[in-house]
Amino acid sequence: MVLTSAHVVARAGELVQVFQPGGASMGGRVVWCGSPGERDDAALVLLDDEPAWPMPKAVVRWGRMASDRPGTSCQTWGVPDLAQRSGLPVEAVQMKGKINPGTGFVGNQYVMDLLQHPPQWSEEGTSPWGGLSGAAVFCDRLLAGVVASDRAYSGHGQLNVVPAYVLHHDLAFRAALAEHGVPATGLEAVELQHLADVEPAGRGAALGSPAALLQAGRQTVPFHGRKDLLADLRAWCGRDGFGAWLLHGPGGQGKTRLAHHLAGLLAADGWAVLWPRADVIAAELRELRDVAKPLLVVLDYAEARTGQLTALVEAAAHHPGSKPFKVLLLARTSGDWWVQAKSATLLVEDYLDDAPSIRLEPLEQDPGPRPEAYRTAARALAGALPNVRGLAGHDWRAAADTLPAPSLDQDGFANALTLQMTALADLLDTTTGSPGTAPPPANQVQKVEDRLLGHERRHWQHGATAHGLNPALSRTTLETALAAAHLVGAADREQADHTWLRIPALADQPRDRRDAVTAWITALYPPAESGRPWGALQPDRLAERHIGNILAANPNLAERLIEGADDAQATLLLTVYSRAAAHPTFDGRLNDHLTRLCVRHHGQLAPHIVATTIQADYPQPLITGLDTLANDPTTAVSDLVTLHDRLPRTSQRLARTAIQLVEAITKNYRALAEATPDAYLPALAGALNNLSVRLGEAGRRAEGLDAIEEAVRHYRALAEVDPDAYLPDLAGALSGRGSRHYPPRSGRGEPGRLPT
Repeated sequence: MVLTSAHVVARAGELVQVFQPGGASMGGRVVWCGSPGERDDAALVLLDDEPAWPMPKAVVRWGRMASDRPGTSCQTWGVPDLAQRSGLPVEAVQMKGKINPGTGFVGNQYVMDLLQHPPQWSEEGTSPWGGLSGAAVFCDRLLAGVVASDRAYSGHGQLNVVPAYVLHHDLAFRAALAEHGVPATGLEAVELQHLADVEPAGRGAALGSPAALLQAGRQTVPFHGRKDLLADLRAWCGRDGFGAWLLHGPGGQGKTRLAHHLAGLLAADGWAVLWPRADVIAAELRELRDVAKPLLVVLDYAEARTGQLTALVEAAAHHPGSKPFKVLLLARTSGDWWVQAKSATLLVEDYLDDAPSIRLEPLEQDPGPRPEAYRTAARALAGALPNVRGLAGHDWRAAADTLPAPSLDQDGFANALTLQMTALADLLDTTTGSPGTAPPPANQVQKVEDRLLGHERRHWQHGATAHGLNPALSRTTLETALAAAHLVGAADREQADHTWLRIPALADQPRDRRDAVTAWITALYPPAESGRPWGALQPDRLAERHIGNILAANPNLAERLIEGADDAQATLLLTVYSRAAAHPTFDGRLNDHLTRLCVRHHGQLAPHIVATTIQADYPQPLITGLDTLANDPTTAVSDLVTLHDRLPRTSQRLARTAIQLVEAITKNYRALAEATPDAYLPALAGALNNLSVRLGEAGRRAEGLDAIEEAVRHYRALAEVDPDAYLPDLAGALSGRGSRHYPPRSGRGEPGRLPT
C-alpha cells in the first residue's frame, strides 16, 4: 500500500505507476481516493506485486497532535520540481519543519513551517514544491499527514498537510486499509510518543515465539464479556476533569486486555491514550498538563509505579480540566501500596480520595460458555500462528477445527489467560506427532505453563544454534541464563555481562560467547526500550513458571545473582521470585528458599523486602523472612532498627511484624539500658513510644498504654537531667499517652525513628 495525494491520482480505480527515486517503478491501482484539493486530499494505491525496493517490516504507526503546544518537529521528503534538472535522474529532497497545531485548526489542516530558507523561484504561476504532493510527513516515528500543497502567501516557506486524523475519520479509508491487511493501529499522540511503552514489533510483524501471541497488547483473541464494567468505565471516562480508577486481580485475569480494549474504543473517538514506560521520570509526566484532547493514561503494574501516579496527579492539578484526564491503574492487588499511594501528598490525597478500586473477577466463571470461548481462542490463535517464525507451513486452521473438546470444568479455567494458554498448547501439540500429550484433566490447569514452555524450548534451541551456542553451552546453562535474564534484568549490555559472570557455567566462558548469550536472548525477546539488552518473556506467568522451575532445581542461583545486584535488580528479583513461589506446583519449596535468601542478605535487601512485601500479591515468604529476623536473638539491634524504620507508618500486612520488630528492639535496648543507662535510656524510651503506637494500631490498647506510661517515666527522668534535650520528647510522650487514654476522632501517634 502506498499513500499519496488524491489530486495526483485523480480517482479510485485509476491505474498508476509508482516509483522509488533512484530505483525501479511498478504498476498499482488506486483503492481509495479522497477529494482533490479538499481537506481529505489523499489516496491509497495497491501495488500490483511485491515492490522491487526494500520495504520496512514494522507496521506503520499513525499520529496526531494532542496538545496546543507549538513547535512540534516534523520531516518529509519527496521529489519537488526545484530539485529536478533536465537530462538527470529524478532527484529527492528531505526537509525538516515545525507544526503549530493552532495554524489551520479551523480547516482541519496542519501547516508545516519549513526550517530551511525559502527557495528562490522565478517561474510565475508554479511552485518550487510541485511534485512534492503525497509526501509523508513524520513526527519522529509517527505518520502524521500527507503534503498537499504550497501554502498561499507564505513565500514558499510553508506546506499544507492533510492530517492523518482526517483520513482515519473516513470509514472508507479505514475499510481499505483493513481489506488489504494493514492493521488499524489507531492514532497515537505525537507529543507523547517519547513517553510511551511501545511493543518491540508491531502487530502483523513476524514473531520469534508462539507465546508472544498471548500478550494482551497484541489482542490476538477477540475481546468478549465485561459489558457492565466496560459501560461503567466508559461512563467514568465521559466525565470532564480528572479521575483515577484502580482495577486489580491475579495475573491472567484480563486487566490489561480490558484496558487495551477500552483504549481502542476511546482512541477511535479522538482520545489521546498513553501507556507510559516504567522508566519515565516525574518531570516528563508533568508535561501531560498541556494535553488538549481527552486523555487516558494506563499505568500497568501500578503497585510499582506510585511515583508516576503522584506525577500524574500533579499534571492534572495544572490541567485546564475542560476535557477528561483519566488514569486507569492496573495491579495484581490493592491494599497497603494503594493506601500509601493515595496519601503520598495532600494534593494526591485530595485527588484520589474517591477513586474506585475494583477487583476484576474471573472472565469465565460459568463453565457453560467455556467451550465456546476455548474454540474462539483456538481459531484466533490459529489465524495468527503463521506469523511466528518457523510455523508458517502448518495448517493451523484445520488443526483448530479438529481439536478435541477438553474438559474445562476446573475452576482454574475461569481465568482468561489459562483458557487461552490451553488452546495455544493444544494447537502446538498438533505439530509434535504425538497425540494425547496434554496432561490428565486434573492437572491441566497447573501444567499448562509447562506445556507451553516445552514448545518455547524449541525456539530457544533453534536460536541458540543460530548464535553458535550449540553445542558449546548445555541446554541447562542456556535455560539458567534465560531465567537469570528475566529474574534480575539488565539496564545495558555491560550489566548483562556482569550477570553472566555470576553464573558458574558462564563465568569461565570467553567474552564473545557471553555476548552471544546476550544476543540470543535479545533475538528471542526484543526490548521495547532502547538501550535495554532484552525484553520480557510474556505472558508474565510463563516467565514466572520457567524461573520457578530453574530456582527449584538450583536454589543457589538467586544467591549468586543477588551478589552485586543493584537496587532495581534486587527489587525485580524479590518480586518475580515471590510470584513464582505462589504457584501450587512448587508445594512451598520456593517459599523456604526465598525466606532464607531474605534472612541471609537482609543487610542488602532490607528496603527491597519491605517495599516488595507491600506491593506483592503473594508476600508470605517475605513476611516470614522479616518475622524470622525479628525473633532471632542474634539479629543486631541496629539491623532491627533499620528494618523497623523501613516499615510504612501503617500497614495491615506488616502490623504483626512491626510489633515483633519493635518488641525485639525494646528488649535489646532494655538490656543495654540496664547496663549503661546514660547511653541507652533515650533509645529505650523511644522504642517504648513506638511500641505503644504499634500496639494501639493493632487494637491492643491496654498493652500500648503500659508501654507509653513507661516511656513517660523514662523521658521525665531524662528531662530532669537535660530539659533542653528531652522536654520535647516528654511532651510528645504525654500527648501519646493522652491518645491512648482518649483516642482522637482522626489522626494518631506515629512511630518515630530510633537512634542506632
